[in-house]
Amino acid sequence: SNVQTWLNTDALDGLFADIDLTNAMPWPYNPNKGDTVWIGAVDREGTAVSFIQSVFWEFGSGLVCPNTGVFFQNRGAGFSLRPGPNQLFPRKKPFHTLNPAFAELIDGRRMSYGTMGGEGQPQTQAALFARHIYHGQPIAKAISLGRWLLGRTWGDQSHNLKAERDLVEYVGESLVARGHDMVTVDPCNELMGHAGAIIRDTEGTVTGASDPRSDGKAYLGHR
Repeated sequence: SNVQTWLNTDALDGLFADIDLTNAMPWPYNPNKGDTVWIGAVDREGTAVSFIQSVFWEFGSGLVCPNTGVFFQNRGAGFSLRPGPNQLFPRKKPFHTLNPAFAELIDGRRMSYGTMGGEGQPQTQAALFARHIYHGQPIAKAISLGRWLLGRTWGDQSHNLKAERDLVEYVGESLVARGHDMVTVDPCNELMGHAGAIIRDTEGTVTGASDPRSDGKAYLGHR
């Protein structure tokens, strides 16, 4: 089917109607393990890239390119011979967690952003986008503020709601009241992913930030 149909008003309204703001949804889903890195870049002409890469499982497919020594990724493990969205067909890619994000804003800004972190990727993306665009937080603060993760992330087997202590102090009681099985974790916790963003405005000014939860860095250079 045409993927644009998912962006139609009727489709979006239908998905929104399925969200119950008073009760937590049944959990967990059953995802697979993974490991990921997100990278963003923009040049002086404004060409922007949002890139995400993962070998999927610690040693990928277990196959190595003989000329380079690079592991082949293992996203093909998502395929199934059973009927469904991941059923194996020629020229098809399986659904997976990789989702580098890019936004073109009506004021002309262009924003590349993303994160690693298993099922937490879209949750983290939504948090930093809303904080920066809707609430006016500087992008570095939008990334560093307390975050949450519902589901699994890399190296983790639990499906519950994990929230950093500084976020729990703000909305923790409300989340528990909705029925979430919530666990409080230390602030600035690597479980929440390694987010980053780079933004270019119409004047050519570039800002960027990398997650203090990671060893990444936002580099603004001149060539």
